[in-house]
Amino acid sequence: MNALPSISAQIDEKIIFKTLRKNYTYLAPSFISLISNWLVNSYKNYNDIDKYTIIIYLVSKDLFFYRKNGINIDYNAFYKERTLEIEKINISDISKDLEIPKESVRRKVAELEKIGVIKKLGKKMFLNRSAFHAVQAKTTLSDLCTLLYEFNKILKKDKLTNNIFTVNQINKSIKDNFTFCWHHFYKFIFIYLKRWKKELKDLETFCIGMVLVVSAAHNKDFKTSKSTIKSWREEIMGSDTRGVNAMSISEITGIPRPTVVRKLKWLIEKKILKINEKKLISLNIKDNAFKRSAQIQEKNMLSLSYLIHRLFNQIKVINS
Repeated sequence: MNALPSISAQIDEKIIFKTLRKNYTYLAPSFISLISNWLVNSYKNYNDIDKYTIIIYLVSKDLFFYRKNGINIDYNAFYKERTLEIEKINISDISKDLEIPKESVRRKVAELEKIGVIKKLGKKMFLNRSAFHAVQAKTTLSDLCTLLYEFNKILKKDKLTNNIFTVNQINKSIKDNFTFCWHHFYKFIFIYLKRWKKELKDLETFCIGMVLVVSAAHNKDFKTSKSTIKSWREEIMGSDTRGVNAMSISEITGIPRPTVVRKLKWLIEKKILKINEKKLISLNIKDNAFKRSAQIQEKNMLSLSYLIHRLFNQIKVINS
């Protein structure tokens, strides 16, 4: 009989939250890459992030069912099936949970049915193979493993753990406990997206904004005086002296250039971005927009700490 997992191996969520805020500079590149890549890939699948979000919402209902009934399905078994049976679609629930207008949900679901992504067989409904392939955790899984690995290094640096798991070890643990891990990841992503969507009107605007955040964060000249989230938030503003043009943003995101230009104009008017004489755009949140974004970021750090708490502790306890 295998030894029982060590309860003392787990790390308290409050410690994780405190560690996140104290060391955010080290974690920011991998975290914002995770979010930006997720948004870009979501749009490229259906040219509509809300449609993609509706699909993963339906998948999340199955993950919740498995979690509620103590059923664990690994990565390979989960994606082996050609279709995924889903509960009867309740337009009102989707609208409420994702904060998308009911008529928009109804129209987008109808469009997904029309192209065969959602299929009805009698009283049952299924996501077909193309949808299953579209939502398969590939880039996101890799990005999430990198995020957890970077966080693990921070814990080791702060002497909160003795071990550093490799990216491959983390990947294997998530894949072995896939439905548990992805249930919690989807919970996080829904909460995270709703907060920014409320502030920025739609997820395509957020996607465009994240491209500018990534550009600033990965600027080799960007250095913060401290590692805290407060310093990172304050000092990244206006730090990108190069900027990005609308055409590049369109090519990165897949969003048509006229749409990108329109949304950039709105973000500039709201004092979230700035544009220079060469028509290059960069991150520079000011005034009330900065205060609101700081409040959203603090809430999101709580949500991220919960996600890391659930996933990292599972990896740590299982491997202890």
